[in-house]
Amino acid sequence: MDVTRQDRGALLAAERHTSPMSEADIGAAFQHLVTKHRFRHYMVMSLPDPTVRQLSEVVMLTDWPSNMMRRYDAASLLSGSPIVQRLRRSTVPFLFDIGTGLRQDSKAETSMELFTQARIRRGIYIPVHDARGQCGAVSFGGDREPVDHEEIKVLTLASAGLFAQLSDLRRGQMAAERLSRREIECLHWAAAGKTTLEMARILNLSEYTINHYLNRASRKLNTVNRVQTVAKAMRAGLIH
Repeated sequence: MDVTRQDRGALLAAERHTSPMSEADIGAAFQHLVTKHRFRHYMVMSLPDPTVRQLSEVVMLTDWPSNMMRRYDAASLLSGSPIVQRLRRSTVPFLFDIGTGLRQDSKAETSMELFTQARIRRGIYIPVHDARGQCGAVSFGGDREPVDHEEIKVLTLASAGLFAQLSDLRRGQMAAERLSRREIECLHWAAAGKTTLEMARILNLSEYTINHYLNRASRKLNTVNRVQTVAKAMRAGLIH
């Protein structure tokens, strides 16, 4: 399948992190890939620890029907999944097809029925990781023909960039929950373009104290300067 210039441009932008993306933006980008490449569904997940028993615990983003997720977990299909076992070993994308009888245990029939009803008969799994080494996977599935070599390259490039953005966003949201009221106030005024001196006058604090709050917010959000800190706080929905 030929990849359009628009498709390549969108994917390269995701890889380069050229602009902050919200979770809705990331979901829309994955949905674009689903539509463009004639899949039915996608899923982004962190690589589950062997002790995890529910897929819903590790899914970061997906357009799977909610009843499908409930049925998957009710049948405990994550436990013993050959796909997850392969993801733990693999660093390169691989194709799947339920017609090849991936499962060899007592859950094989249940798994086959579930994915057949959802019309996810074949697709691709792409191992991904972020800058901090968090491992995950992106999957695209449907009932179309197997993806070709060119599509694998495009989907891998896009998935790597989007996963990194999503992981960074989620980490920022968790860090934002630990910010104090004063730190949030300082970020709010910094986003409004106020200088340290102006913020000190507005909040009736010293410039030293303002810088202390901003530096502490930067450490919590794992950023390197004020501009990046404000941008990350905005992406997390902490300030507007």
